Amino acid sequence: MTATLPDPAGFPGCPVCAYVLTGTARLCSDCAGRTLQPVVDPHCPVCSQALAPGRPCGNRLCTLPLQRRGFSRVDAVAVYSGALRDKIHKLKYEGKSGWAMIFGRLLVGWMESHPERMRGVDYVVGNPTHSGRQPIQHIEAIMDAAYTEDVTRAFPLSPLATHRLVKQAETPRSANRTLDEKKAAAAAHAAALTWTGDTADIMGATILLVDDVLTSGSQLQHVALRLRATGADDVRGLVLARVPWNG
Repeated sequence: MTATLPDPAGFPGCPVCAYVLTGTARLCSDCAGRTLQPVVDPHCPVCSQALAPGRPCGNRLCTLPLQRRGFSRVDAVAVYSGALRDKIHKLKYEGKSGWAMIFGRLLVGWMESHPERMRGVDYVVGNPTHSGRQPIQHIEAIMDAAYTEDVTRAFPLSPLATHRLVKQAETPRSANRTLDEKKAAAAAHAAALTWTGDTADIMGATILLVDDVLTSGSQLQHVALRLRATGADDVRGLVLARVPWNG
């Protein structure tokens, strides 16, 4: 008699799930998709913000021409709410590193589920945190986990410091700042980044830029503009969570 396998515990029950160590990216992504708040339709094709029927997106970035916006579009795994918001905070501000593995699986699971969005991507890179960030460099931890979870090497994720953006210096934070201060912080963040590989690799490349949370998109805009100025042909975004935003 063959024992049946247990059901996944469901997000955010991941730490006690029978598959916490052995689960595949697709298994965890499908499981989490049952409880995460999805990005609904209609939504903005540029920033993934939910739209009222018949109303345009209120994000000013979405009205800019591509050469001023930098990124062509930003997709989100889910909406920034409930358990997802809580667990991002656990990783980001409390250093609960086990969630990096789960988030890495969610990202790879999204990539597997959206091959049309991954078509033509040359590099998948994280929007970096500075090297001295405490309690953890959460984006780097997530990206390392995503590389590990992509067991078939289906996607152009890079190990360790190969073909990555890095940030060696701390810059002003944008949280709880005025709009002008947020813009200045985003510009300073982008200016502090360097590419670890040969910059010639970026020429003509399509880059998928990964972050944890998207609000207005100002920081991703400045990083995307920096990459395009370096020679990238297209910069797309992918975030774990899209903040519901009313402009």
